[in-house]
Amino acid sequence: MAEAHRPGLVLRLHPEAFEPLVALAEWQQQLTAGGSEAPPAEAHFIGRVRGRSASGAALEALELEHYPGMTEAQITRLATAIAEHHGLLALRVDHRVGRVLPGEAIVLVAVAADRRGPAQRGGQELLEALKHDAPFWKREWSNGVGRWVEGNTAY
Repeated sequence: MAEAHRPGLVLRLHPEAFEPLVALAEWQQQLTAGGSEAPPAEAHFIGRVRGRSASGAALEALELEHYPGMTEAQITRLATAIAEHHGLLALRVDHRVGRVLPGEAIVLVAVAADRRGPAQRGGQELLEALKHDAPFWKREWSNGVGRWVEGNTAY
């Protein structure tokens, strides 16, 4: 599991299945470690792989490729900019890489803020940035054939 830390940011790329609720509970414990007060607002999103490809065929798996180091650096840049823009206190991103089966968690985004509005807007913006601006390349597998998803990443 690749891991990157920045003040207020926890980023983990998982080559194997992960349990998002366990990761979320761990993050919440870290936020209140040493008697710190829990943040007033949190927003969370858990995404799972669909059972159908973009063309509607039954999906066997989704394969995510990434460039180690570059991917973490880009996600860190995106998260830092979003945190500054929305005044977020803390962020967590867990993202799968490799082969992911339908129903498995592919992403967890969690953000903490002083108010619900910044938490919700910041979480949504971070999720969209991961979808459109993070360097992941996706291949859908159906009937034993893999097809790259076009227009998936800015790189």
